Amino acid sequence: MKTVKLNNGIEMPILGYGVYQVTPEECERCVLDALSVGYRSVDTAQAYFNEEGVGNAISKSGIPRNELFITTKVWISNAGYEKAKASIAESLRKLQSDYVDLLLIHQPFGDYYGTYRAMEEAYKAGKARAIGVSNFYPDRLVDLAECCEIKPAVNQVETHVFNQQIEPQRIMEEYGTRVMSWGPFAEGKNNFFTNELLKTIGEKYGKSVAQVALRYLIQRDVIVIPKSTHKERMIENMDVFDFSLSEEDMQAITTLDQKKSLFLSHTDPEIVKWMINMVKKEAVI
Repeated sequence: MKTVKLNNGIEMPILGYGVYQVTPEECERCVLDALSVGYRSVDTAQAYFNEEGVGNAISKSGIPRNELFITTKVWISNAGYEKAKASIAESLRKLQSDYVDLLLIHQPFGDYYGTYRAMEEAYKAGKARAIGVSNFYPDRLVDLAECCEIKPAVNQVETHVFNQQIEPQRIMEEYGTRVMSWGPFAEGKNNFFTNELLKTIGEKYGKSVAQVALRYLIQRDVIVIPKSTHKERMIENMDVFDFSLSEEDMQAITTLDQKKSLFLSHTDPEIVKWMINMVKKEAVI
C-alpha cells in the first residue's frame, strides 16, 4: 500500500476504508471484511456511532495494532477543552486502543480552539499519533494553523472530481497539511458512475469509473477513504495501484471541477445555524 508522510513524519496509507453511514450493526462485519482484503486504514467518528464496531473488528482481526492506522473525529457537541478531553478518552475506550493514529476536529463550529488544545494534549501524551481537522475551509484552516502549536496534519474535506479542492490544497500545503477526501465518489451525485469522460478514460486502462476517480485523487497525493458494505467493491476500490493516468487524462478530469460543494456549504450562515442547533438537541456521548 502506498503511503504519504504527514507533517510530523508519520506514514499514513493513502487509501483506507471509511465507515460513514455504515450502521452500528453492520460496522464490525464490514471492517473485518475490509481488513481481510488488505485495508489497514479505517476512518470513523464519534458522530457515526460505530466506533465500537471498529474496535470490535480490530480486536477480532488478530492484526497487530501497530500495523493499523485508525482515524476518529471529535463531534461538535463535544467541542471545548473539557468535553473534548473526555470524549477522546471515550473514543479510545470504544476503539479498544490506547491511542488513535489520527484525531480530527469533525466540524469548524463551537469552541474548536478548546477542542484543538485537548487534541494537542492528547498528541503529547501519545494518545494520538497525529492531529488535524475536517471540513475546515481555507480561511478557518489558516486561522487555526497560524494560532496553534501543532500544525494540522490533515484536513478531511469533500473532495471528488466535481469538487477537486485544487486551490485549497495549495493553501493547505503551506502548512504541511494533507488533503483527505470524504465522498470520493460524490455519493453518486451528478450521475457520477455513468460519467462519459470517466468511462472513456477507464476503458483505456480496463478500469471502472470509481477506480479512475480514486486514481486521479491518489496521483494528486490526496488521501482517500472510499466506503462500501460489499466485499467485492472493497476489493475493486483497492485495485488502483497497477496503473497510472496520463498527464492528458489528468488534465481532462480537471475540466469536471465545479469548485463547489454538492452537499452543503460550511460558509452558508443558514447551514451553520442548522448544524449548531441540531447539535444543541443531542449529545454524542
